[in-house]
Amino acid sequence: MTQARVTIDPTVFDPDEMDPELVELNDRIIAEQKILPSPWSMPIERVRELRKEGRGVFPSAPKDKAAETIIHIGGAGREIAVRVLRPADGATRGTFLHIHGGGWVFGGSEEADPRLRRLADNTGLTVASVEYRLAPEDPFPAALHDCADIALALANGHLADLPRGFLAIGGESAGAHLSVLTLLRLRDEYQMTPFKAVNLVAGCYDLSLTPSVRNFGDERLILNTDDVKEFVLRFVPESYSLKDPAVSPLYADLKGLPPALFSCGTRDLLIDDTLFMAARWISSGIEAELALTNGGAHVFQAFPTKATERSLDEMEDFLKRRMEFPVFDIPT
Repeated sequence: MTQARVTIDPTVFDPDEMDPELVELNDRIIAEQKILPSPWSMPIERVRELRKEGRGVFPSAPKDKAAETIIHIGGAGREIAVRVLRPADGATRGTFLHIHGGGWVFGGSEEADPRLRRLADNTGLTVASVEYRLAPEDPFPAALHDCADIALALANGHLADLPRGFLAIGGESAGAHLSVLTLLRLRDEYQMTPFKAVNLVAGCYDLSLTPSVRNFGDERLILNTDDVKEFVLRFVPESYSLKDPAVSPLYADLKGLPPALFSCGTRDLLIDDTLFMAARWISSGIEAELALTNGGAHVFQAFPTKATERSLDEMEDFLKRRMEFPVFDIPT
């Protein structure tokens, strides 16, 4: 019997083949972060404010003027805000459930507006981004509860008028991690697999730290080794083992999950998380695509470069190819 073969071109890891634009960007990020105070030297609320003002590790992202906010009442009567961006032409094929990054401690649903606007307009999917609770005020599993509540409401048609013809889910960094846990929660607790595609960008899937995280060191290229440790410390209560599949989906049974696109830059300290999880996805009998960008830093897609455009093109193409048929819901 012929066996499938997974081949990764080693030149994607060759420093001499890096995109010069990304090399210049990385040098600038490292230089800027050397003169900035550590985020752990400031109150968490201050770091969150700086991010919202565009003075954090990522550039300012203009807020989308057409974005809507809907409120869903989740478990125990919790109010969960969802930021909605609809395709500009008014036609929509379904909904992409987005879960933002920020190490489970920082970030918000509005920080990716330009990328999500582009995704909505180019794929015809309405985008719904979850404003989940953050650690350390609300450690695990609070964020997962919020994301799963919204995913369940969307799948059951209880999330405003969001279309369900085609459902996809995904996010970046901590949002990719929570996306996988959300899929597992729906599968295991509700016997539901409503999402037909998952778009995972630079996720952290092993909170006990993969080799690339452990070996990255002190240099802060968006993140460094200590940053990931600090995030995990605030997010995961001591009662959990960091290798527990409940918090580290790399160790979970992945059977029955949807086809996935894994995107990551080779200069991202979470590169092993992407490589390992993509392999686990495939070994679980699920289709997976791997998009690696030589020289890309952690969530380099937040910066305006040609590599960013290519990466976003790949994500949008993946979602469009996964739509089995067009379903249009025209708002009246």
